Amino acid sequence: MFKKLKAGFESLKAGLARTHNAIMGNVEAVFTGESREDQLERLEEALILSDVGVAAATDIVDGLRARLIGNDPEKLKNYLKDSIYSILREVERPLEITNTPFVIMVLGVNGVGKTTTIGKLASKFSSEGKSVLLAAGDTFRAAAIEQLEGWGQRANCPVIRQAHGGDPGAVIFDAMRAAEARRSDIVILDTAGRLHTKVNLMEELKKVQRVAARELPGAPHERLLVLDASTGQNAVNQARLFNEAVGVTGIVLTKLDGTAKGGIIIAIARELKIPIRFIGVGETIDDLKVFDAKDFVDALI
Repeated sequence: MFKKLKAGFESLKAGLARTHNAIMGNVEAVFTGESREDQLERLEEALILSDVGVAAATDIVDGLRARLIGNDPEKLKNYLKDSIYSILREVERPLEITNTPFVIMVLGVNGVGKTTTIGKLASKFSSEGKSVLLAAGDTFRAAAIEQLEGWGQRANCPVIRQAHGGDPGAVIFDAMRAAEARRSDIVILDTAGRLHTKVNLMEELKKVQRVAARELPGAPHERLLVLDASTGQNAVNQARLFNEAVGVTGIVLTKLDGTAKGGIIIAIARELKIPIRFIGVGETIDDLKVFDAKDFVDALI
């Protein structure tokens, strides 16, 4: 068990390496050469360039300015860790499966890794002994349907689908009926990520939500938004739009391994207060990790 936990932490650390290097290089610089104020400004700039957000970066550096006495890098690192942890611990709430069938509506614009995330979640839940049913609700992209079917085969999960261009509401209706008939533990609904306008997309998502609720009162129980960490502040804007439309209950932040701007998770946590359920730090199924604030900060700093 210890070896497995250690391996999991090491993969998280490797996944956050780019963001770690971007921030920590400037932490080390605080104790070299320039005046202390210039050094703190460089650190603040590094945090902002890592997409921590201006407000969070300013708060963190102001706190350092007030507390930083002497030449002790370890104290600085510990304060930085404590500052970030105090923000992230507020959104550390793992997903709880509270009833069956538990319906998860997965949201996100095209390209963020939404369908891949669904596949990884399906594999995770199946490996835990739960019966999972997938609904190919993104009928506007033939590739999304095919990709979801591929994940369904790998995870041994049935996929409810219709022809490309079909009515997403009809797919959700069929999926909810099938889940009841098969006594599925979990139903994961894929949804569209792009229509002609944002208004059209959000109205389509509201329709899907209504169909699910009509067939099973209380559904969808989780409205899980997938965000691409490499898009930086745009991810915050996407979260606001989806939250206003359908009320996001959880976030998955993907592609943290491919960016030096992983600090966006701090901006999202501070500004939106939406629970972060999972983070993605690689391509394999095991690289979709339940978000743990302490592990994240330890790996980052």
